[in-house]
Amino acid sequence: MLLRVFGGQIFCVLILLAEWFVVHPLAAQDWHQATGPHGNFQIEQAAPTDWSVVHRRNIHWVLTLPETGQSTPVISKGRVFFTTFKEVTEDSQLGKDIVAWCVDANNGHVLWRRAIPGKYTLRLSGCFGDSTSPPAVVDGERVVFINASGTIACFNLQGAPLWSREVLSVNRTLPFLLGDRFVFTRQVYPPDPNGVFPHKYKDAPIKDWTQLQALDMQTGDVVWTTTCGLNMGNAVVPQKLSDGRKVVVVGRGGGHGPPEKPEGVSLVDLADGSTIWSLPLPGFMSTASYRLYNDKVCLFHKGNHLIVDGITGKILTQTSIVDNIPTSIFAEEKESDQTADLRVGKNKRMITQTSNLLVGKYHYFRSYVRPWLGRVNVETGQVQYLELPLQINARPETEDQYLYFDQSEGAKQLKEQTVTPNSMKNSRGFTVFGDKRSKGSGWGHIASATPTVAGEHLYVPVMNGTVFVIRWNASSLDARAVVEINDLGSAGESYHRASLSFSEGRIFAHTIRELICIKSDEE
Repeated sequence: MLLRVFGGQIFCVLILLAEWFVVHPLAAQDWHQATGPHGNFQIEQAAPTDWSVVHRRNIHWVLTLPETGQSTPVISKGRVFFTTFKEVTEDSQLGKDIVAWCVDANNGHVLWRRAIPGKYTLRLSGCFGDSTSPPAVVDGERVVFINASGTIACFNLQGAPLWSREVLSVNRTLPFLLGDRFVFTRQVYPPDPNGVFPHKYKDAPIKDWTQLQALDMQTGDVVWTTTCGLNMGNAVVPQKLSDGRKVVVVGRGGGHGPPEKPEGVSLVDLADGSTIWSLPLPGFMSTASYRLYNDKVCLFHKGNHLIVDGITGKILTQTSIVDNIPTSIFAEEKESDQTADLRVGKNKRMITQTSNLLVGKYHYFRSYVRPWLGRVNVETGQVQYLELPLQINARPETEDQYLYFDQSEGAKQLKEQTVTPNSMKNSRGFTVFGDKRSKGSGWGHIASATPTVAGEHLYVPVMNGTVFVIRWNASSLDARAVVEINDLGSAGESYHRASLSFSEGRIFAHTIRELICIKSDEE
């Protein structure tokens, strides 16, 4: 492991695997789970908006990792927890065994690593997830890791094993802490030996459906399991109704013939996993997150944004996100009078999977068919789009350049337009991927990392290593709302699917090769 610290004039190379432990008070703003301290991907404290891994600007430290991984880093008591695959010894497409990591958040020093074996092989570095995708969850005393190839393991913060369960989870689960319970998305039917989920389970009985499940954090025992079912690509986030009930909205429907029926959404009571109501939505693509706004569920269905009564499950409003929408261009710093129609072919999806996030009154998302960031004002129904560059091209001692979408005749598809395709090589030079789509632009048919918020800024990561920083409360979604466009490494060498996480004014990012801590040099 190569550790580089960029604070002042300190540069060091360390080979370290230490069992070092210091007790810290539990910080209220620790990012202890995928969805952050409040379960909404948001934190009040501001974080850096400008950085560059290529130019070493505002980079506090970088830990070079021996193997690929894509879990969002979680932070608790001065430690960062994440996972990678077990090191390969040759070019590889599949894997099932992972490694849980604990490092010092202040300097990147490795505190401990633990092997978590798996049972079912999945494709390495998948653009829809892999065995390492689920983020850890920390309760201040213990940390739970998921290997999406079939194991859940719990350790204390010194790395001592507490319990382990052989259970399959979906690789896009966003586990969260609920009191003394650990909630995740459990799966029953396994992938094929090639790491792909086939269509043969489309008529599977209810006992084989994917469900939300709560485990006792101390013992790993099952507390409850839902019965309504949910899709393997659904990003489940905890929330609360105005009457105090803790709930989640789950969705059914998507590709690969999922068995859970009917297509649509359900409101689940987190007290016991029971279903409060269900809303059928034929043709629903559930690979997104659903949030409550004043007891109303905000979601996308085909070409519309729906607002659903959170108490009754009845649709209140439908707003088109594809017809005659005001559209601005990043290169033009003014409010645009252009409009766009986004009905392209027979696409059932109109937003990039799991790219949406409700922030205040704005529901942000990325278009499925254009490199556009969109938002819906859930109070007024106003929809806006901003066309963004596809990718930043940062090179040492050279001014940054941007790649823009080419719509000319004969141009490559959106998903294939890159400065250079992702090499999909780990830090040791081995090629580690099993899905050719991982080499693409990160726009279009992929599962995106969910954006996150620190203070006034929305951080929108793209699989190609580009991160857009947006003033989320800007009065108009145009170029003036774009604060910065940053890199997580050189084009083609900084593949990542993890959301950015925050703690104490720092940003943590996890790419195919590195764990990165971003901090303002002025502090």
